[in-house]
Amino acid sequence: MQRRKFSVSAATLAAAAATGMSALPLLAQAQAQAKPFQSGSDYLTLDKPAATEAPAGQVEVVEFFWYNCSHCNGFEPMFDAWAKKAPKDVFVRRAPIAFRPDFEPQQRLYYTLESMGKVDELHVKVFSTIHGEKQLLNTAEQITAWAEKQGIPKAKFLEMYNSFSVSTKVRKATQLQNAYALDGVPALGINGRYFTSGSQAKTLERALQVAEHLIVQSRQAMGSAGKSAKS
Repeated sequence: MQRRKFSVSAATLAAAAATGMSALPLLAQAQAQAKPFQSGSDYLTLDKPAATEAPAGQVEVVEFFWYNCSHCNGFEPMFDAWAKKAPKDVFVRRAPIAFRPDFEPQQRLYYTLESMGKVDELHVKVFSTIHGEKQLLNTAEQITAWAEKQGIPKAKFLEMYNSFSVSTKVRKATQLQNAYALDGVPALGINGRYFTSGSQAKTLERALQVAEHLIVQSRQAMGSAGKSAKS
């Protein structure tokens, strides 16, 4: 879903999900292109760095998404396969977005699942419930009823859903999307400095290639900064 209309190649999504593409082949494809990736066309460079949560020495990649977004639903298998094969010095995390106040219940849903250690089990299930089963998960009541069906006690779920820690994560996620000047999802933020997406990079597969290029670029910059600090 994007504030400005953009097109996504469904064939590219399906092929990538079916083959389970790895990070290194993607970068090899990118390097084989005649024209290198450019700031301003393939990705954007932030004027002011955004906050990151990656441990020292690691490069952060943030996937911005919205559960109701059909493009995010299509991108999820591709991104998940990519994330599982990312290098050890790449810190991958997800950030649910809120372009409007009524998006917040789904932000809370994701961070509740994360806090309860249920993301691996139920994150994809949320997408399939909405896009496969055509079930609405837009309100706290709908979400709580769904969580109960997944075997999570209602009281325990609501306690975490309404907790201070989840509220803090929701606030930080919204601040992060604003720092990246996000205009649509799915999108990728790299190390608090760069932004790319399906519309920016032309396809979502190419967005992952751009992200890999920016990971290398960020890693090199971090290495140079470390050498300068020692000298």
